Amino acid sequence: MSAPWLHNDFKKTSLDLAGLIFLADIDAVARRTAYTGGTWLGDALVLCPGLHKQQDAPALSKGEYPACAAMTTGFVFRVENEATTLYLQRMSKTGHLTTMRVTSESDAARGQTVAYNVAAGLTVATYAYLCIYGDLCAIIVLSMLVLVRLLNLSVIRKRISGDWHGQREPGVQGDLLILLSQDRWVRMRGAVDDLKAVTSGQWLRHPTSLEMTLTSIGTFLVYLAAIFLANASQQGKVIVLILMIVNVGIVMMANANMKNLRTKGKLLRVMGPPKAYQRRLDLAHELIEETGRRDWALRMGMVQPEKGEEGPVKM
Repeated sequence: MSAPWLHNDFKKTSLDLAGLIFLADIDAVARRTAYTGGTWLGDALVLCPGLHKQQDAPALSKGEYPACAAMTTGFVFRVENEATTLYLQRMSKTGHLTTMRVTSESDAARGQTVAYNVAAGLTVATYAYLCIYGDLCAIIVLSMLVLVRLLNLSVIRKRISGDWHGQREPGVQGDLLILLSQDRWVRMRGAVDDLKAVTSGQWLRHPTSLEMTLTSIGTFLVYLAAIFLANASQQGKVIVLILMIVNVGIVMMANANMKNLRTKGKLLRVMGPPKAYQRRLDLAHELIEETGRRDWALRMGMVQPEKGEEGPVKM
């Protein structure tokens, strides 16, 4: 059985190295994990380059832990949740104040985007086509990649941590100012317990020895799949190659359309357009006047201390 669209000249083209696309250093899957705060079983059917990099999701924030001030109490600390930091980096803008609100996730419908579901559907369709075509090698390759996804999904679910966010303060509202690199400023509002959930503690804890072993097995299987694809038929290689390219485009598009962050059972979203300021000092004075206190601004080093006032806190 031969596909009419596969031209005879193209059939002569060697695609023995097509499996190298599996090893592409693309972070689309890892970013998806960070933006959604976890995984779901259907992720196993979303196959695209870089799927073995999913455990690197916490590193996408580039190690930044932004300084943060509670403008209602004057306390200063850092944002410890890497997924939250990644979202803040993405949605904030240099020289602007971006206002966000955090709520319980039950306040908004949860679900995968249509585009993301299409990616899973394409994998199923590819399986069906390869079964009809009878390309056992290509089927085995896809099965290996699905197994890699399942291994990573299970490890991610185990690593998700929600055990510590400080003392609970039910019914108390909070107002945070977060200073990111590149002069980006974010104001985050909501219930104090919700704010603590998205800024404190761990998002993904460090993997155990068993989890690192499973992740290593998954990475090994990706390399093995890249090698084994060379034994597939020319048509099978083309189909798998097209699936990888189309799916990574879909996942990247789905990531680009993610306007909210889901993490620790909370939903973080932007409220309105960012507001520009000529100087950070103007922002500080405006918020000091609004909140009626300046201790947080002093501790963040946003204003100069007057006589008798404490200086900024070293973080």
